[in-house]
Amino acid sequence: MPLEPHVSSIASVIQLAVAPVFLLTAIGSLLGVLAGRLARAVDRARRIEGLLSDQEGDALTQSLHELQVLSRRARWVNRAITACTACALLICLEVAALFIGAFLNTDLSALAGSLFIVAMLTLTLGLISFLREIFLASQHLRIGTHRPGLFWKGH
Repeated sequence: MPLEPHVSSIASVIQLAVAPVFLLTAIGSLLGVLAGRLARAVDRARRIEGLLSDQEGDALTQSLHELQVLSRRARWVNRAITACTACALLICLEVAALFIGAFLNTDLSALAGSLFIVAMLTLTLGLISFLREIFLASQHLRIGTHRPGLFWKGH
């Protein structure tokens, strides 16, 4: 049975690919959270922009400031989405490299390892961008007269 060694080789590649596939699931969930945050920021910005023509003075200044903050938040979320999507694509390439190596009986472990390292770096960048957006949101959060985002600054 000449197929047995090939089948066991593919089985071991499937075992190696399980962890990256779970990582893809986690990244997919994270992308859903990020897309939701981006959508909420965009909806809020559109709502504020719709009210600008009726505002003047301090209210207008406050609305323009909030639009600037929302714009910054949207840029950070966009960066996080881009980095996490790049990570997911790199993980897909890694899994493909594992299977191609098994099918062609070629050692692509260095390529697969390199792809995984770069994927982890892009995921790290995505998480840092997400964290920055959360800090921005918390820093500019206002509930009545209380600003809970400033608590850690001693306010």
